Amino acid sequence: MNTEEARTRLLTERARIEELRHAANRLTADHQEAAERELSSAEQHPAELASETIGLEIDHSVLQHAELELAELEAAVKRVDGGVYGRCEACGEPISEARLEAIPTARFCIVDQAKQDKNGRRNGH
Repeated sequence: MNTEEARTRLLTERARIEELRHAANRLTADHQEAAERELSSAEQHPAELASETIGLEIDHSVLQHAELELAELEAAVKRVDGGVYGRCEACGEPISEARLEAIPTARFCIVDQAKQDKNGRRNGH
């Protein structure tokens, strides 16, 4: 994958994740407003309160995941800019095209990723 192709893919994915983050922010705000209205009204059924709480937790989880993905994408763009995109951070060997197609933010070749996963870390997917 050439540098411009990699940059285009990463920036396209970043735009998609940013839109997801904005949508999750809107949902969170809507859930919070609904919860505040229901709390200020007469009694709220416990099941309704639980549903609102779960909705807020899901929204928060989506936001956290989006933030992590954006950070990974920014790091990958920096690797493109630095001329090291597509090289394993552990061994320096090229990361396979297939792996980069599947996981554009990959930081490790498949062998070193397996070592990372075995050691209990999940860096670079």
